[in-house]
Amino acid sequence: MARRKPSAVLAASTPPAAIPAMTGEAARTAYLAWLEQERHAAANTIDAYSHALAGFLGFLTHHLGAEPDLAALAGLRAADIRAWLASLANAKLVASSRAQHLSALRGFFRYLSRRHGVDVAAVRLVATARARPALPRALTVDQALDVTEHVSDMTDDPAMQARDIAFFSLLYGSGLRIAEALSLNVRDATGLRTNLSLTVTGKGSKTRVVPVLPAVQQAMEAWLAFHPDKQPASALFLGARGKRLDPAVAQKVLRTYRRLAGLPEHATPHALRHSFATHLLASGSDLRSIQDLLGHASLSTTQRYTAVDDTALLAVWRKTHPRG
Repeated sequence: MARRKPSAVLAASTPPAAIPAMTGEAARTAYLAWLEQERHAAANTIDAYSHALAGFLGFLTHHLGAEPDLAALAGLRAADIRAWLASLANAKLVASSRAQHLSALRGFFRYLSRRHGVDVAAVRLVATARARPALPRALTVDQALDVTEHVSDMTDDPAMQARDIAFFSLLYGSGLRIAEALSLNVRDATGLRTNLSLTVTGKGSKTRVVPVLPAVQQAMEAWLAFHPDKQPASALFLGARGKRLDPAVAQKVLRTYRRLAGLPEHATPHALRHSFATHLLASGSDLRSIQDLLGHASLSTTQRYTAVDDTALLAVWRKTHPRG
């Protein structure tokens, strides 16, 4: 099949005279600047959209035989966009990544429609690739306890040892997200001896009360004994330089420990939260209670853990049943 010229076919809803003379790359640059300056999009979002759109324009340059301009973009057919998605699949991008690329493209075309009158109807005809939701990957009880009891072996500094035990014990013992734990201040940890609970601010600035096990409370008190600044507004978990602990530092601590201890690669801070929920479910807790403890807005999010538990039960059945 002969390649079409980039501006050979124009969308019927966009008269040729109304299309500005602009290259696709210039439009991409303008869109990313708009995302940053007017929409205040996160840096990670801008990077992801930049990568996806650069790949799309590069594909079109080969697909159409020349660098695309706005007229060429206006003339795209659904088959062109599907061909691009097929190229992503051939490059081994999983369905979730392809869906993210298509989402970036749709945002770009909405921008072009509003700012330059370029209506690319074809993008609305392409269905988003359905990604199979990944099951949460939990640790075993022994592995989770290994982390909370021995992660302190990574340093000889007694203060850092106490901090790491308290931090990772809190993630597993109360099911906190890493960002929730790191946002805590000293005032949040006062009164644990009597209340054995914490008020946590989660996604969407929603607060919830989570229980704190006696062992976690003791670990927190041991860390507070070393804490250099006990002012109520001070960060609860500190780095070596006295600033609020950076999530990358906490992740590195566990990454280094899991490799030395022979733990699986999915032994991450967030896996401790998954382990908290999975182990509660396995011990008979109901989904609604686990939903409240985790701070999930939707019960369907919490229901993922039932699949994890079912998988574990099937594994036990296959291993132990006489006809397994």
